[in-house]
Amino acid sequence: MAHDRDDLALLAEVAAEAGRIALRFWRKDPRVWWKGQSPVSEADLAVDQYLASALLGARPGYGWVSEETAARPAAGEEARFFVVDPIDGTRAFLRGEPDWCVSVAVVAGGRPVAGVLDAPARDEVFLAGADTPATLNGAPIAARTGHGPEETLRLAMPEPMRRRLSERADARIAFSPNVPSLALRLAMVASGALDGTLVGARANDWDIAAADLILERAGGRLAGLETGHHLYNPVPARHGVLVAGAPDIVERLRSFAAQAA
Repeated sequence: MAHDRDDLALLAEVAAEAGRIALRFWRKDPRVWWKGQSPVSEADLAVDQYLASALLGARPGYGWVSEETAARPAAGEEARFFVVDPIDGTRAFLRGEPDWCVSVAVVAGGRPVAGVLDAPARDEVFLAGADTPATLNGAPIAARTGHGPEETLRLAMPEPMRRRLSERADARIAFSPNVPSLALRLAMVASGALDGTLVGARANDWDIAAADLILERAGGRLAGLETGHHLYNPVPARHGVLVAGAPDIVERLRSFAAQAA
């Protein structure tokens, strides 16, 4: 649909500039505040301010969901809204590591229809639309399929989950280093760099919206332990344990996640 493609082009342009703004603070010791147990830096706020101005300026009728600012409802009849994480992987960003990204998505009818992950420190841009393939730096990507039931899987996951699963000799898992940015970790599943990932409880919509679509358009799935596709709404939700991978291993990943949760 042309509308979705227009939104995708907008997201790609705006996310690229947002990434450039973030880079001005990266490895420059930005000021940091704490929101509960989570750090928030002046870079997060600067990027969020730019995203709100650029995206809502271009689509004033759309709603807004962000990690850093209050949600607002959509004004248009289509009830489309943006879901953004100005810097997904803030802890890695503050440590000077490259594994962070700007995550932006448009949701319509409960599902993301355009999504971009711009990771400027890695020189990587993932994007997908509802009717376009998922790409990495312009090249199509696909989640790895065709896993046999006894095949060892390359998985990344939070350290507590890794510790619990590593005690099981029959788990058949090759543990890859965890990626601090959840959005990037899901994108690595979409690109085939990982066979799958387990996601600990309490992820937010802004952590996963863009990556959810990228993974879906790459032939993968993001699912809960008992549910299928998540429906997004303007009141952001926290999630239980999630799994991501090709459809042929989702049930196996659910089994691992239930043991590791």
